[in-house]
Amino acid sequence: MYISILLTFLLGTMSMNSFSQYKEKLPVKNTYPIQVSDAKEDILLKAAHVVPTANQYQALQNEFIAFIHFGPNTFTRMEWGNGMEDPAVFDLKTLDTDQWCEAMKAAGMKMVILTVKHHDGFVLWQSRYTKHGIMSTGFRDGKGDVLKDLTASCRKYGLKFGVYLSPADLYQIESPEGLYGNLSKYTDRTIPAPVEGRPFKNKTMFKFNVDDYNEYFLNQLFELLTEYGPIHEVWFDGAHPKTKGGQKYNYAAWKELIQKLAPEAVIFGKGDIRWCGNESGATRDTEWNVIPFNEDPAGLNNFIDLTEEDLGSREKLWDAKYLHYQQAETNTSIREGWFYRDDTHQKVRSVDDVFDIYERSVGGNSTFLLNIPPNREGKFSPEDVRVLLEVGERIKATYGQNPLKGDKGPKEALDNNTESYAILKEGQKELIFSSAKPIKINRFVIQEAIKTNGERIESHALDIWSNGEWKEIAKATNVGYKRVLRFPDVTSDRFRLRILNSRAIPAIGNVSAHYAQSRPPQLAFKRDLDGLVSIEPLKNEFGWKPHGVDILKNLNMDYHIHYTLDGSNPTEQSAVYDKPLLLKAGTIKAVAIGSGHIVGAEAERVFGIVKKDWHILGFSSEVERYPGKMAIDADEKSYWQSKETGPVQYLSLDLGQKYHLQSFAYTPQRKNGKGMMEKGVIKVSDDGKNWKEIETFEFGNLINDPTPRTYRFKEKITTRYVRIESKVIAGGGKSLTIAELDFFEY
Repeated sequence: MYISILLTFLLGTMSMNSFSQYKEKLPVKNTYPIQVSDAKEDILLKAAHVVPTANQYQALQNEFIAFIHFGPNTFTRMEWGNGMEDPAVFDLKTLDTDQWCEAMKAAGMKMVILTVKHHDGFVLWQSRYTKHGIMSTGFRDGKGDVLKDLTASCRKYGLKFGVYLSPADLYQIESPEGLYGNLSKYTDRTIPAPVEGRPFKNKTMFKFNVDDYNEYFLNQLFELLTEYGPIHEVWFDGAHPKTKGGQKYNYAAWKELIQKLAPEAVIFGKGDIRWCGNESGATRDTEWNVIPFNEDPAGLNNFIDLTEEDLGSREKLWDAKYLHYQQAETNTSIREGWFYRDDTHQKVRSVDDVFDIYERSVGGNSTFLLNIPPNREGKFSPEDVRVLLEVGERIKATYGQNPLKGDKGPKEALDNNTESYAILKEGQKELIFSSAKPIKINRFVIQEAIKTNGERIESHALDIWSNGEWKEIAKATNVGYKRVLRFPDVTSDRFRLRILNSRAIPAIGNVSAHYAQSRPPQLAFKRDLDGLVSIEPLKNEFGWKPHGVDILKNLNMDYHIHYTLDGSNPTEQSAVYDKPLLLKAGTIKAVAIGSGHIVGAEAERVFGIVKKDWHILGFSSEVERYPGKMAIDADEKSYWQSKETGPVQYLSLDLGQKYHLQSFAYTPQRKNGKGMMEKGVIKVSDDGKNWKEIETFEFGNLINDPTPRTYRFKEKITTRYVRIESKVIAGGGKSLTIAELDFFEY
């Protein structure tokens, strides 16, 4: 009690420097137990002395790493298999892991984690303990080994390597001889179990009291950790599509084996690294890695998913029984889904999106784990590679240099070495950095010396010297391993970091200033039924687990939109877009021009006649969720869909008045490859009842390229009533879909 009162007095009255002297009496630990007698001040002091292990710290320094989901699902186009797939469905003919690693290295990634066994139980290496895997496929006559190829490529390109081994195993659940949940007895087992003709070079032996499935799992772990080079992360997924027989996992045995055979590895899903709580790329504004536990993490078999927004604030710490360092890994996919499906309908994240997630995750005290699924040719698809290369170029251009390095300020914080650090002096709550000349920046990076001093800062602000006074330009909460502050462009030669709140005296390991060049966005047009055209940044059509973040706002893009309506190319002298404009028909062109007169890509769109007075006269049929009116609602995301009654379907329109039509455009729906109109006929009517065939048309390759198609009539058609009728639907379909129909008088 006396100690608690003394600490309260010290925390309330001592300067930060005096506090620093006192804190030397409290050692740093990876886990701190909380005593019943601990006051809030005691708990806070302990929290400030929780640090990552050497392995955790190395994992944090990886910053940007890759995930590879590859297996039968790549060929069945499923996200989760059922475990009963014939291994032959993994119809791999070629494999180019060098191409994977070259792209990942160019992106700035430092490690790759391969799903060597997903939930379906299919293995990507030549395991001794199952035939449900690559050894039972035609790839290299059953002798192929994706894991072996990839680890060789990783060594070639200087990448670290990790393995994802799913505890869930549907093959072992579903097959008659399966080991998962077979109610076998726990007995003493030797790991690895000997297999005739395939001895291990590594002679380490383990004795564990386990059941059949845990023995199987440990045997496979032994193979992975001893025969494929150094392993730096073992990834345990918590997802379980199905369980059986009350199967339990002996994590204590798994952990012992991993720590013995892969001493540099961190374990995901357990005590070392935790899931960020979502798969979308969303991040917390405040990501504490020092978090409370009700039990000692060293003895826990299961770690629950932590999805709350607040995990480690002071209020969360007060009820803790243990404080433990467990860092977050922000995992998401570059594609819509974890496995590759196709290059047409499975959208890919934009460069802006990936770069924004990188800055929010790595710059928000976590690690960025980005999945890139190989295609059925055993390569990364071209669009994925393009995004990776551009992201890498942007990271290098933004963070490759620090204009503050070598300038005035605490040298320990400017030497690009987090092992050295600056301690604030008595009564000081700020650090000032001066450059030899004014520099333009829009990023500022701060790192605490967490390896030796823990996470301390709870809130901070950044100021610049402007017009004879300090001006605040950014504010944030915690720092931890790394905080990236983002703000609009500023120019100054003096920068002030203010510590607003801290759990103990902070140790600043590194600061750096940077400039991210704004890239004016690509533009898109949208016209409503009344003819009002809106111009806005083209949104990436990425529909998988949306994170809801305003990417352009985060990236501080400052730009103006200029447009023309006369067919000329827009420039800075062209009209400025500030509100929707009326365009009854014709061509509109626009560009976004950013700071520094950087001109974005020109966008162009030709609009047909306004749809305000259009009406549906009739259709062959409609599905309830996709009515006929959606074919003319000026929204390409909605669509009409007929019932599956055959290839001949139709939609009849009243355009409201007579027009001299020169052409029409068909926009297919893009959610899937169904209902694409490959061949059809145009009909017109004088009364909207009796129809006369005018011309036939044909569109090719719609399934692979579902973009708007325009057909130009051989002669102008003067009519008010028009009918589109399909004759052939791509892929032998029996249902027609239309996202939009447009008609033109030119």
